[in-house]
Amino acid sequence: MDGNKATLELGTENMNKLMGKYAIPAIIAMTAAALYNMIDSIFIGHGVGAMAMTGLSVTFPFMNLASAFGAMVGVGAATLISVKLGQKDYKNAQKVLGNVITLNIIIGLLFTVVSFIFLEPILYLFGASEASLGYAKEYMEIILLGNVITHSYFALNAVLRASGHPKSAMFATIFTVVINTILDPIFIFYFEWGIRGAAIATVLAQVLALIWQCKFFMNNQNLIYFKKGTYRLNKYIVRDILAIGLSPFLMNAAASFIVLFINHSLATYGDDYYIAAYGIVNRVSFFFVMIIMGLNQGMQPIAGYNYGAKQYDRVTKILKLTIKWATLVACFGFIFGYFLSDMTASIFTSDEGLIEIASRGLSIAMCAFPLAGFQMVTSNFFQSIGLAKKAIFLSLTRQLLFLLPCLYFLPFAFGVDGVWASMPASDVIASVVAGLFLWYQFREFKKKGVTDSEFIDTNK
Repeated sequence: MDGNKATLELGTENMNKLMGKYAIPAIIAMTAAALYNMIDSIFIGHGVGAMAMTGLSVTFPFMNLASAFGAMVGVGAATLISVKLGQKDYKNAQKVLGNVITLNIIIGLLFTVVSFIFLEPILYLFGASEASLGYAKEYMEIILLGNVITHSYFALNAVLRASGHPKSAMFATIFTVVINTILDPIFIFYFEWGIRGAAIATVLAQVLALIWQCKFFMNNQNLIYFKKGTYRLNKYIVRDILAIGLSPFLMNAAASFIVLFINHSLATYGDDYYIAAYGIVNRVSFFFVMIIMGLNQGMQPIAGYNYGAKQYDRVTKILKLTIKWATLVACFGFIFGYFLSDMTASIFTSDEGLIEIASRGLSIAMCAFPLAGFQMVTSNFFQSIGLAKKAIFLSLTRQLLFLLPCLYFLPFAFGVDGVWASMPASDVIASVVAGLFLWYQFREFKKKGVTDSEFIDTNK
């Protein structure tokens, strides 16, 4: 199917079939991306040691911050392209792609330069100790050198999905996972490069995937492709990309800010082992979060296209379908985190002390995880239809407005358990707020002609 037909079907095809076509490749891709992040942790935990895991955990908020800038461009551009294609505005959809390339290069280079200048102070700020700083610094030096590559790789994958090529986006992600999995043990064990070897494997895998993506977008038979004259920044396109992308940017930036507080709280009420344990908790929850994000990415072009085409009944149907599947995924995360916590922690390390701490953290931190699916889908839904202000607010409720106060007060009463408990507490409150926002949006759709039967029937 050519790109034009693949795009037009977003407004006409059976919703379950569309969800399968767009979400399944995205889920596979995001699951692969989650494994991609877990692979480094597993090899480093078993091949380098527990303190290296602490160093790697310290880099999480730093890498989230880098991802925040990449997501701002990639997600903003993908949403804008979906809406433009729904409006049959192919010319401006083409311009968005060109602006994505230029923006990623500019923002990626600026972030790299500033980060290198202040690397050690930033790592100390995010919770590094004298014992873990060396590991964290070795890892981040390589990751920062490939920062522009990372930004471009993720952005072009988002554009691939938005322009009707979810399977190609899936292939690019799976390719990086396979390459990284092959290179990690070679660089860490055979060449004895340690944690630096894991970082080199990560960047090299993304370089190869980016080369393939660029080759794909050089084909002028695609609906949108690299075209001369589209790379000069257009202030209106840049404004729209950044406005829509501000929600995922703030979500990732807030996550970095929160991890900073979590790391410092764990260091205050525990030690470096607790920071390493949080790295395990973070990786496990991240695995299931990435699957939910895959569902969101499947929803995004469908919701964006139909919202642009003013087919509000189809927008509502894809939302309800996504919520159902995301909640099921979150329930599986709860099972692994709560009932199988010892087994899950042992995947990352053979250190018995670290396994015990991580197991305790998992069972508390993920006890309300079934609610996470609903909250994440709701936030991403508003982003998908271009309602940036609502998406931004919902993104911030869990990360800052609710989680931060919990992190401040609960440890006073419960010590280190209070740090873990702050996560499910904020999930519960944020889900209630998301439900209220969604209820109001349903009323707005009803006013625009969505009947009661269309709200219930998700199979049309």
